[in-house]
Amino acid sequence: MKRLTKILSLMLISSALLSGCNTARGMGEDIQSLGHAISHAVS
Repeated sequence: MKRLTKILSLMLISSALLSGCNTARGMGEDIQSLGHAISHAVS
């Protein structure tokens, strides 16, 4: 029972970390595209 709990908690933590990285990456890409749009509008 303890082994199953450890495995489930590791899976939960790793999925939360992976989804967090994916979200941060997507946000970074959105900010980058916004920066490009602003620089094109100014020039």
